[in-house]
Amino acid sequence: MTSVLIVVLNWNGIADTEKCLDSLLRQTYNNFKILVVDNGSVDDSLERLRKIEKKNENISVVANKVNKGFAGGVNTGIKYALGKDFGAVALFNNDAIADEHWLAELVKGLDHKDTAIVTSLLLHEDGKTIDSTGDYYSVWGMPFPRNRGDKAEDAAESGYVFSGSGGASLYKTSLFREIGLFDETFFVYYEDLDVGFRTQLAGYKVYFTNKAIAYHKQGATSKKIPGLTIYHTFKNIPLVYIKNVPAGLLIPVLLRFSLLYHLILANAIKKGSGGPAVRGWIVAIWLFWTHGISQRLRIQRKRKASTAYISSVMLHDIPPDQTGMRKFRKFFTGKP
Repeated sequence: MTSVLIVVLNWNGIADTEKCLDSLLRQTYNNFKILVVDNGSVDDSLERLRKIEKKNENISVVANKVNKGFAGGVNTGIKYALGKDFGAVALFNNDAIADEHWLAELVKGLDHKDTAIVTSLLLHEDGKTIDSTGDYYSVWGMPFPRNRGDKAEDAAESGYVFSGSGGASLYKTSLFREIGLFDETFFVYYEDLDVGFRTQLAGYKVYFTNKAIAYHKQGATSKKIPGLTIYHTFKNIPLVYIKNVPAGLLIPVLLRFSLLYHLILANAIKKGSGGPAVRGWIVAIWLFWTHGISQRLRIQRKRKASTAYISSVMLHDIPPDQTGMRKFRKFFTGKP
């Protein structure tokens, strides 16, 4: 039976975290421990977490002195799991609630051939609509969460996907030993897609199971910092591209990506979000040279998957959430 460490990241969100932990303690799968990583909270989170730790032998708490973002925070937990020889690490958002069979179903998913990551059916808080059924990456250089906004009953069938949501997925610890941890340059947003892409390049697969269900209070953390999502979106999406897209796809993806990325940038400026968007764009250029290229050389040197395979698992269309670009294309080509 696979031993699992469930890592929950807390940052000034103890009320949500307490509900999250209650749901995790009710899991039917019993070979697990919970590690709560407090990510530099300045409220009473750490004090309350220490009290919870004393009452529950299955819960441990570690504290980062500063906020290391999602990537740095979960890396604290992953390093702990590697040091304790857990077979797998589950990452779970503190603003989410797990169905009692959530972990058991994720562990079952690891039985599928070449699977290194298993991801959940992540519903919105009310359970009526979908947050994510895994993530896809488009030949337009843009990621998107599958099924977002669809009715819960319309969730995709279980099967392979491009990437898993960092908010509710299970990872073999052996994967991190091979491809490395989360890239802390991302800080937050798309670091899970980066790991999913690196997983595909290394020759492993990501499996989605619609039987592992969790309920997500979307945006509970990001809403605390205005502009956070916009800044890191414009900073991080180009980084995913330069690090991971194989050489044979670089130019065709770049041509589409450049058009779409800058149209989205112009739209952000038009709608009054130009400040964080432009800052993210500027930092993305800097990171391209200072981080992206060196990481690309390391990742591509170890790549096992063929360009043809990577192309086959990408979406060969504009992401469905990019309605503006679809209208733009329809105007010129007639294709919706």
